Amino acid sequence: MKPSLQLKMGQQLTMTPQLQQAIRLLQLSSLDLKQEIQEIVESNPMLEAEEAHTTVADEHSVDEQPPNLSDQLSEKYEKEESDWLPDDTPSESSLESRWDNSYISSSSPLPNDDADVYIRSSVAETLQDHLEWQLNLTPMSDRDRLIGLTLIESINADGYLTSNLSDIFKTLKSQLNDLEQDEVIVLQHRIQQFDPIGCASEELSQCLQIQLQQCTLSSTLKKITQDLICNHLQSLGMHDYAGILKKAAIQESQLKEALAVIKTLNPRPGAYIEPPEPQYITPDIIVRKHQDRWQVDLNSEALPKLRINNNYASMVQRADSSRDNTFLKNNLQEARWFLKNLQSRNETLLRVARKIVEYQNNFFNEGETAMKPLVLTDVAKAIDMHESTVSRVTTQKYMHTPKGLFELKYFFSSHVHTTTGGECSSTAIRALIKKIVAEENTRKPLSDSKIAALLGKQGIKVARRTIAKYRESLNISPSNKRKDLA
Repeated sequence: MKPSLQLKMGQQLTMTPQLQQAIRLLQLSSLDLKQEIQEIVESNPMLEAEEAHTTVADEHSVDEQPPNLSDQLSEKYEKEESDWLPDDTPSESSLESRWDNSYISSSSPLPNDDADVYIRSSVAETLQDHLEWQLNLTPMSDRDRLIGLTLIESINADGYLTSNLSDIFKTLKSQLNDLEQDEVIVLQHRIQQFDPIGCASEELSQCLQIQLQQCTLSSTLKKITQDLICNHLQSLGMHDYAGILKKAAIQESQLKEALAVIKTLNPRPGAYIEPPEPQYITPDIIVRKHQDRWQVDLNSEALPKLRINNNYASMVQRADSSRDNTFLKNNLQEARWFLKNLQSRNETLLRVARKIVEYQNNFFNEGETAMKPLVLTDVAKAIDMHESTVSRVTTQKYMHTPKGLFELKYFFSSHVHTTTGGECSSTAIRALIKKIVAEENTRKPLSDSKIAALLGKQGIKVARRTIAKYRESLNISPSNKRKDLA
């Protein structure tokens, strides 16, 4: 074949940097977008934070009409910027807050005059640090302290030993001469009395027994409770109360009292010191009721306020092709693109949110049981956008409503056909299952088949396996584990 030149005409969609940035901003959460804005402001001199001047008139104007770009971006940037710059002289309130954040455990013995005073942060402290701090305050020999440190290092976040005592004893015997296993057991019992009580236990039964000894109970009730913990713990987990009454030879009233005591005990004592880190969510959309109508607005506190720096923008000269002028011109163009893409993101988010509220109006008025089935395609067709755009907008975006905080994805669900020819959303079915379980007789909990039959009487045809799937998604236990004596 001979090489030749051919002329063709066609259309092609090019992913320009501006389009790529718009897509990326569209799918970012408010937290990630705030970080993105901060990086842009630090790298582009043409963008600056706008000073916040909020008046009463401005607050009313935000409620009456959708905000512009300057209203859509947050007024918190100046506040965050002031947090980055430390004050020369800390205020009394800051000193008080720092003192409140540090503490010494009141359940442990106070240090004497010769001991060091430890001021520890409750946020950064681990369970091992907390136990080791109490171990250092306890008078003992260096040999016992080494054994105690070894035991503490073997404790997991829940407060249990990750290795049994025999393995720990073998490890210590290679370091300490003439070590007896009773010495390790004595140190284990001492650590188990530290705060929180029950740590360094090998199993759940041992942990609960130690906590039970600290309870002020009658001798009869304590004996019954201890017998349940030692011999019938597995049956308690299976809610086999009839079998327990028969084997333990006790009355139902005594079993109720013992169960009430067991519920006050902590099966994971270590979690008291190392709780899971809280996750803070900033809503992107605010929904409130105004004159019998649901009003949807962007959260003006979600993002910092930005504007073009007029001082630098006035330095740009059109005819000048110098290096400095080219730098200013490029940054000005990038700043305009960023503000435009940010404006487009907010407008798209607001359109999608308003359409969701319009479609799920019954949910906001009546609750979860009135949720309608909704898919991404329905909203995409209503606002004349692509389904992928709606998917990006609704991911990691949250809506604050009088009924709580919800992710936008929450309002989308599949549907089940009813006997009358209508449709019922899966979210509404979950709400009905939750309501039925909450109202059931705890002595005779409803099985999945009975729940399906009750929904069938309401015209909703749902299979038993579907009920089981929805029940598990709601973290509802099976019927045999929901049985109670109350």
